[in-house]
Amino acid sequence: ELFVMQASAKKTKRSGNCRLKVGEGIAGWVVEKGKPVIVNDVTEDKRFLSGIDGYTSVNTRSVMTVPIEDNDGVLGVMEMINCRNAGGFSGEDLRLVTRLSGLVATAINLTTIHQKMEELAITDDLTKLFNSRYLQRTLDMEIARCKRYKTSISLIFMDIDYFKHVNDRHGHLVGSKVLVEVGQLLLKKLRSVDIVARYGGDEFVIVLPQTFPRYAAQIAERLRKTIASTGFLKKEGYSIRLTASFGVASYPETANSKEDLMRLADEAMYKVKYQTRNGVYAII
Repeated sequence: ELFVMQASAKKTKRSGNCRLKVGEGIAGWVVEKGKPVIVNDVTEDKRFLSGIDGYTSVNTRSVMTVPIEDNDGVLGVMEMINCRNAGGFSGEDLRLVTRLSGLVATAINLTTIHQKMEELAITDDLTKLFNSRYLQRTLDMEIARCKRYKTSISLIFMDIDYFKHVNDRHGHLVGSKVLVEVGQLLLKKLRSVDIVARYGGDEFVIVLPQTFPRYAAQIAERLRKTIASTGFLKKEGYSIRLTASFGVASYPETANSKEDLMRLADEAMYKVKYQTRNGVYAII
């Protein structure tokens, strides 16, 4: 599917909700065939979709469309509209824009690589959750927001109980799959604004923006019950049962800094870990 972006010497903008399927219109045809095309009179070309002018607010008379390609195929198209020369678009125009499209393809690929590198820098390789680096950055921003707007942030530390038994019994590959499924379960049970990070091994950290201590404790208890009642890797024929220990702390109610918040939540979790396991300890 193609999204239409409109550019002139003055500005670039998206042309409303204008979208084209592969093979639809002149641009869609170029994507499908991977071939450039010059149409100096669109009224004579059945591929032209006059309805697009309603999105672009341009009275299209002529077009020159060139595929933007890399080694993997067509990434998009560049389309020039309404040639100012009396004779219309020429072969020389086409050669020039084709060379330009190669530079555009390179720029797109470099941008994609940069985005992927940024994503790798903040995500955990195994679970695809956020990693410790992103967690630290998020906490800095959220605590700054708390100071500005006089609100609260809560932090949950969670550690899976006896996870070594899972690895010893089923192997590390199965254990890794269990961690992935646990992460997805946490995401499913939390709000879209909440942040879930893998902190290391079988430990997860959950950031709850604008959440007061007692409500954070309720969320932790709900997650504890959900994990304890779930059979993991059922689709692979295992139905592995787990429990987890949770520690909860909040800023500014019980902690006075990011470091203090993390320390208190971690200590609260280990209180459960060393005593009962499968429980929640909240510093309220």
